[in-house]
Amino acid sequence: MNDDYYQQNAQRFFDETVDVDMSAVYQPFLALLKPGARILDAGCGSGRDAKAFSERGYAVDAFDASAELAERAERLIGRPVEVMRFQELTAVEQYDGIWCCASLLHVPEKELPEVMALLANALKPGGVWYVSFKYGTGERVKDGRRFTDMNEDSIKRLIMSVKFINIEKEWCSKSYKKNTAELWMNIIIKKSKPL
Repeated sequence: MNDDYYQQNAQRFFDETVDVDMSAVYQPFLALLKPGARILDAGCGSGRDAKAFSERGYAVDAFDASAELAERAERLIGRPVEVMRFQELTAVEQYDGIWCCASLLHVPEKELPEVMALLANALKPGGVWYVSFKYGTGERVKDGRRFTDMNEDSIKRLIMSVKFINIEKEWCSKSYKKNTAELWMNIIIKKSKPL
């Protein structure tokens, strides 16, 4: 379902998202990372955020499930973008930071704990992780895409289902895209260091 949507609408999605100013969300995430830290942009979409992090001196890897979007993101950031799904991630403690901006919301709710565990495994102890979901509850389909929405309670349950990660900060915000009134749930997660 989502594959078909992004295959048919890749350029439109790219055009609608590539110039959205996300600097207000970058700040609390990057403030917890050292200069030059290694970041994984997981579900990078247009490549907007990977480009912004690279321009700020961070080492960035990126992937997306959509070959069409990965190709456009590669051109934007000037480096390879892997085509893969969250479920294919095999990295172990490789990243200081993981960025999942509006990407995990396409994972079915029953698969989220497993996907979150894979991402947590890719994060170094002490690492930071940003995730965002559209604010709400449950699963839905809209315009050919499936969404899993989250609120404060559901995100807490999800985070508690994964070992060694804790919520550092959470907040709601309006969409940064123009002409939309959607609310978003933003969460910064920290992976605990071994005792």
